[in-house]
Amino acid sequence: MSEEGRENIIPINIEDEMRGAYIDYSMSVIVSRALPDVRDGLKPVHRRVLFGMLELGVSYNRPYKKSARIVGEVLGKYHPHGDSSVYDTMVRMAQEWSLRYPMVDGQGNFGSIDGDSPAAMRYTEARLMRIADEMLSDINKDTVDFQPNFDDSLQEPTVLPAKLPNLLLNGASGIAVGMATNMAPHNLTEVVDGIIAYIDNRDIDVTELMQFIKAPDFPTGGIIYGTQGIRAAYETGRGRVVMRAKNTFETTSTGKEQIIVTEIPYMVNKANMIEKTAQLINEKKIEGISDIRDESDRDGLRIVYDLKRDAIPNIVLNNLFKYTQLQSSFGINNVALVKGRPETLSLKDMIVHFVEHRHNVVVRRTKFELAEAEKRAHILEGYLIALDNLDEVISLIRESRDPEIAKTGLIERFKLSEIQAKAILEMRLQRLTGLEREKIINEYEEIKRLIDHLNEILNNEDMRMGIIKTELAEIKERYGDKRRTEILHSGDDISLEDILPNEEMVITISHQGYIKRTLLSEYKTQGRGGTGSRGVKTKDDDFTEHLFVAETHNYLLIFTESGKVFWMKVYEIPEGNKATKGRPIQNLINIESSDNVRAVINVKSLTDQDFINNNYLIMCTQKGVIKKTSLEAYSRPRQNGINAININEGDRLLNVSMTNGNNYIIIASQSGRAVRFHESDVRPMGRTATGVKGITLAGEKDVVIGMVCVAKEESNLLVVSNRGYGKRSEIGEYRITKRGGKGVKAMNLTEKTGHLVAIKEVTDSDHLMIINKSGLTIRMEVSALRVLGRATQGVRLIKLNENDAISSIEKIEVDEEEINEGGSDAAINPEESTETND
Repeated sequence: MSEEGRENIIPINIEDEMRGAYIDYSMSVIVSRALPDVRDGLKPVHRRVLFGMLELGVSYNRPYKKSARIVGEVLGKYHPHGDSSVYDTMVRMAQEWSLRYPMVDGQGNFGSIDGDSPAAMRYTEARLMRIADEMLSDINKDTVDFQPNFDDSLQEPTVLPAKLPNLLLNGASGIAVGMATNMAPHNLTEVVDGIIAYIDNRDIDVTELMQFIKAPDFPTGGIIYGTQGIRAAYETGRGRVVMRAKNTFETTSTGKEQIIVTEIPYMVNKANMIEKTAQLINEKKIEGISDIRDESDRDGLRIVYDLKRDAIPNIVLNNLFKYTQLQSSFGINNVALVKGRPETLSLKDMIVHFVEHRHNVVVRRTKFELAEAEKRAHILEGYLIALDNLDEVISLIRESRDPEIAKTGLIERFKLSEIQAKAILEMRLQRLTGLEREKIINEYEEIKRLIDHLNEILNNEDMRMGIIKTELAEIKERYGDKRRTEILHSGDDISLEDILPNEEMVITISHQGYIKRTLLSEYKTQGRGGTGSRGVKTKDDDFTEHLFVAETHNYLLIFTESGKVFWMKVYEIPEGNKATKGRPIQNLINIESSDNVRAVINVKSLTDQDFINNNYLIMCTQKGVIKKTSLEAYSRPRQNGINAININEGDRLLNVSMTNGNNYIIIASQSGRAVRFHESDVRPMGRTATGVKGITLAGEKDVVIGMVCVAKEESNLLVVSNRGYGKRSEIGEYRITKRGGKGVKAMNLTEKTGHLVAIKEVTDSDHLMIINKSGLTIRMEVSALRVLGRATQGVRLIKLNENDAISSIEKIEVDEEEINEGGSDAAINPEESTETND
């Protein structure tokens, strides 16, 4: 290589070159290909197709032209890319299932909702739709800027005047580099009403705009299920809209039930959806469907799902929603170009930018019309001067040797401009008649009025906004239609707490994990010693294990014997009457089949920081281990639960209580002994800690049966044995010891009483709900039980059959006016109460 050649080689850093080249490429994709302009809602290729068709003269009131002719026009003049990119764009703009308001009127095969390809461009014909004319209206009145085309031989618009808000009406989708856009279509009537509302009140917020623009309106109809995602999209520019097919249930003359689908979600390929559904039925993932048929024709879409005899239509439909595209989502991502830069836009942002664009178009159009009017007025003024001096003008022209001398003479003699003089020389002789003179005078007066009006528009913003409103109202009148997509509010849209009364409910959980809630008022008050009413219908080998009262809006923290905690709102529990067994708790929360619920804590709020940081959960295991942890550690609900305590092998979580940090704890064992100590003896530990020793058990077979966190010194301690004996004693009788001791006697146990089964802290205002293993319940007042000594045997609380036993006992705090006195069919035998020494 010569020395001269080497001097022309410039060394560069390849990283810098790659970075610069990629940035240039990405910016080209973002600005010139993939993202729409916020003003007219069009990408460059759409804009070029519409402008090319306008230039070719294929308006809505003109004959169709071959698509190949239109594609060639756009390719050759404005869009030097593949012909398929232009034709595919034009085809989509003609498909009524793709665009809410199609811009191209296609004749021939333009594809189908099943994904069929359109015919080749040499077979199809097209012209503009009338609504597309509104996008191009006034483009020749200097309303928008033009730029050179790819070879600088022609000019093309940088944006269309767009009388209608196309970005909102038809949406847009595109993948750029490092960003994407997916904007939903809307109803023209709603959008126009929303824009007019914004013009009337510039401070309007998204919530107020949503009174007019309620939700997207898809060309394929269907149902929008839930509005939470819509509100998020309108407020932030990003959100998720759930779409469902529109369906009905029908029964044939032979009694066979059918699900009929007449509208499907936007952008779903019908043929693919049916094929995948058939595959799921063959794989037994969807049960209950015997046949699927596509009965769609030119009158509309119709998909028929024949159901089997034993199938329940609602269950089949929900499975179709779950597993097929009968339910799909549209992820809104409102990214558009604002002054050449991509921005994520809220609903109000898009309206603001459109109104700004229309205001700019109105100003430029008015200035153009004013300039044209002033030009015409200038010429008419020359005509009037010539008509006022007609003989002299004629004489001057006749005496002039050529037009140039005549023009100069007119300018000098009558002080005319060159334009006026030229117009006079070109004036036809018929304009000299009296009638024509009158027409010139009238036209001049009309032009002067127009000039005054146009100047007034330019000087008055309210008038310009009024023009925008008037033009939008005309658009609405001409093209407005009814909403196609229905809006169905889902359970997520509104807080159930806003509509559900905060009532007291009795929550029951059976040994086998069936849960339900029942209104407290369904349980009537009975006297102590009654035989009870049937409270829970259970299977022969099941019995109620947990029963308590909670308000509808409360949170339940559900602890299992393996040491996990789950969260649930009370209103999420299925409601049933006293006799129903409820639903398996595994259907409501993700408890493992080998695990069982051991404790449920009723919490009014998990968001009150003062509350969760100053309250604790005390946990006790069957082997006597106790642990104390701040409630705050359990204040973040997780769908699959979290570990609440580390459980040693062979042990299980028995009980959990909530305390304020200043309570006394009593732990009782099956052998009839109880230990009492202050909770300060148990230091707070982390959520996954194991805990410390709470009580020393009597032997290997002895286990803990319950724990009480005493909140009030005046409370009594209720102890109950499995054979139906119980009593309440003053808590002061249980002397305070250190954590981990053997404790003192809590009940004098005999063969007649059986072993201890429960302990509770009670007051005179409490009621008791006692449940035995056969499912019988009795509700009684604590005040009916007299206070006995700590070491007594107690009295009979409930009559039991020979093979029955008490499974659980719960207290219910009620107001006095809620108590309805009931009869008692049993009486205390005073001699049943005996005292013994420790």
